[in-house]
Amino acid sequence: MLTTATLSPSDRIVVVPEPLADAFYDRPVLEVAPDLLNKVLVTGTGDERRTGRIIEVEAYGGEDDPGSHGWRGITPRTTVMFGPPGYWYTYLSYGVHWCPNVVVGPEGTCAAVLLRAVEPLVGIDVIRARRGAKVRHRDLTNGPGKLGQAFDLDESLYGHHIATSRATIVDDGVAPPARPERTRRVGLSEGRGEDRLWRFTP
Repeated sequence: MLTTATLSPSDRIVVVPEPLADAFYDRPVLEVAPDLLNKVLVTGTGDERRTGRIIEVEAYGGEDDPGSHGWRGITPRTTVMFGPPGYWYTYLSYGVHWCPNVVVGPEGTCAAVLLRAVEPLVGIDVIRARRGAKVRHRDLTNGPGKLGQAFDLDESLYGHHIATSRATIVDDGVAPPARPERTRRVGLSEGRGEDRLWRFTP
């Protein structure tokens, strides 16, 4: 049987992993969040293609989580959070930064995972051009707003199906960490669930 190893370098086929299935997201938020670690965020095509390994996420529940945008129920902004799993929820933070979230859990409930940071893999020159030539490498995508800017994750993704949108998430075979580190979520004020250990890193 012919394999890529028997082909000349110019003829080898690059196998692109399939996007994560909706069933991956159709689980409780505290199961999906750590499982997203080491998955790969992909956006752009051709020379604009960028990929990055997910290395930091935060879980947000719904009406039982005062730190969540869905805590007070459905609003025009949070409608997608109550919809089916596997869709993008992007929001503008402080009127400046677009923050990318993936909707998880059964339709009718409210939960999402905030993508906080990735390790750039492909398209670093494009990422740097979007973030600024003087930005240190370690600061290119180490925050949700930075990630949104670098990977062009903005309002145009809101409500789009992750598996079929211009920005998607794939599994390239690297398993999530067996024991991810759990810490408090970033930037929550007192009484907003700031004590919950719902931030996950490898």
